[in-house]
Amino acid sequence: MRADVLRACDEARRHGFAGVCVAPSWLPVAAEALAGSAVLPVTVAGFPLGATLPEVKAYEAQRCIAAGASEIDMVIHVGALKDERYAYVLRDIATVVQACHARDATLKVIIEAAPLTDEEKVMASHLAKQAKADFVKTSTGFGPWGAKAEDVALMRRTVGPEMGIKAAGGIRTYADACAMVGAGATRIGASAGVPPLLPP
Repeated sequence: MRADVLRACDEARRHGFAGVCVAPSWLPVAAEALAGSAVLPVTVAGFPLGATLPEVKAYEAQRCIAAGASEIDMVIHVGALKDERYAYVLRDIATVVQACHARDATLKVIIEAAPLTDEEKVMASHLAKQAKADFVKTSTGFGPWGAKAEDVALMRRTVGPEMGIKAAGGIRTYADACAMVGAGATRIGASAGVPPLLPP
């Protein structure tokens, strides 16, 4: 596993990727490997189900930032969203936003689009924007499917032109990546970048 992390960090440095996302326990390895480069160490909070308490997600984010993370990708409480407990979902996101922004870290909010209706995707994206998150993200990669261009386009229409959108999950080719960018994504999350995501 350490070798995989180091290989990903080396590829990211050589090809100028935005960041390398690792499990929290691997942050020290990634942070050391990426030191002195423009590539950001990234990790997750409340992953992959999003069902932990907001305060636990915030604490996880704080500890991860202290361990070297520049960006946190948190998973919303999907069950609360589907139950229309919107005040809870907003607090869930805002609690982690506060923890991240107080430490100059970026927060991406994973809405896990696969089990959501279009109306729920819109609401999740709206709540992420209302909570002042930096990005909204399509997927964990653990759902029945990952990013879809139509979901990215829906999210972009909801959050407007300023907020970041990360498309992640199932992006396996250069054409896939181009489709996501064309739909409005500003960041691509993929488990393999070299090859096949770089242009031929």
